[in-house]
Amino acid sequence: MKPLALSAYLAFSRNAEGWGRRQLQKRLARGKEDPARLAEREGHASLPRPEGPLVWFHAASVGESLSILEVIKRLGLHDPALNFLVTTGTVTSAELLSARMPPRCVHQFIPLDVVPFVRRFLGHWQPDLAIWTESEFWPALITETSDRGTPILLLNARLSERSARRWYAIGKSARCLLDRFAAVQVQDDATAAHLRKLGLPRDRMAVTGTLKEGTPPPPCDESELARLSGMLKGRPLWCAASTHEGEEEIAAEAHRIAQKGTHRLLMILAPRHPERGPAIRDMLAAKGLAVRLRSETASPDEDCDVYVADTLGEMGLWYRLAPVSFVGGSLARVGGHNPYEPAALGSAILHGPHVHNFADIYARLDAAAAALRVEDAAGLGATVAELMQPSRSAPMAYAAWELSSSGADVTDKAIALILEHLPEKAA
Repeated sequence: MKPLALSAYLAFSRNAEGWGRRQLQKRLARGKEDPARLAEREGHASLPRPEGPLVWFHAASVGESLSILEVIKRLGLHDPALNFLVTTGTVTSAELLSARMPPRCVHQFIPLDVVPFVRRFLGHWQPDLAIWTESEFWPALITETSDRGTPILLLNARLSERSARRWYAIGKSARCLLDRFAAVQVQDDATAAHLRKLGLPRDRMAVTGTLKEGTPPPPCDESELARLSGMLKGRPLWCAASTHEGEEEIAAEAHRIAQKGTHRLLMILAPRHPERGPAIRDMLAAKGLAVRLRSETASPDEDCDVYVADTLGEMGLWYRLAPVSFVGGSLARVGGHNPYEPAALGSAILHGPHVHNFADIYARLDAAAAALRVEDAAGLGATVAELMQPSRSAPMAYAAWELSSSGADVTDKAIALILEHLPEKAA
């Protein structure tokens, strides 16, 4: 018998088609949905189901979806008969995945957690194995998938303190949903403790680390890398990556400080939300900085102080160019962003104090002298100026690369778990 809270949720979900369509229209009006693919959010498939066994991966957004691509690639090489479906819920993740998905892999938007939408989705795709990543648990999706007899795994699980408190509040319902997972691999001991408290048995859970450690570095256009490298002609530069509102002002002030001791210094500023590019350009220009916008096909000429990289899918390019990278979301109270990409590409890493989303890896990077914490614009500017000396940045970059390259076993463990639970008819 299902707990009362879960039963009430599912009862509402079974009769929520009208509500779901209204929510989708609101999201569409805010630019959060792809109008050409809105029907996918109601469970209408836009692609045929491939013949043969199908493994379904669900990832909430960009970081989670990119972390599973290496797993899918290697599974596909292991068994050429396997096909893969990846679902996400954001337009940005769909755009990035379209250029990076391995062979025999298709993308669809996840249906809203409305039972008729979910049943339509499952009826079409009929996955042989379902795999959730991190911590996005939709009750109707999990329940309906399990009730069809499809085994479900949870990989790369991570629960923040805030998320855990929300799950504790629904107690028995959380345990009922967790019981649907055949096995769980978690990123860290804190998440394991939360899940045990929620009722997940120890024998169904293993702490393996994060899949992001085993993810290959982001690709880049080699011809564009050569073009920009030639244009910059050894000009000193640094990157402020994945910045949020408020952090661009801090980075601008830091850049002014660092410029005083570093002739011709350039900052590449890659905002977390590229659509903010024009507004960031106007703000920086008002501060007297010479700004060029990547989305307007401008190049960082000799007079440029800040190059705003307001495009998608090019972080591999910026991290390869920059010997020093500040990873944003860490001076703003966001919780930090993925440091694995700059680490894998040999960039020394700077970050602010707010990194609780990736506390374990930042602690390891700091302990290995592969990253430095800064508190404000003054500290960021002084540290950037200091690290423009290769003798200071190169040892940090090497330490970051060495640490990031040690995570392949996390991917190995994920693949082994998937193969263990793949039904015999699919395997």
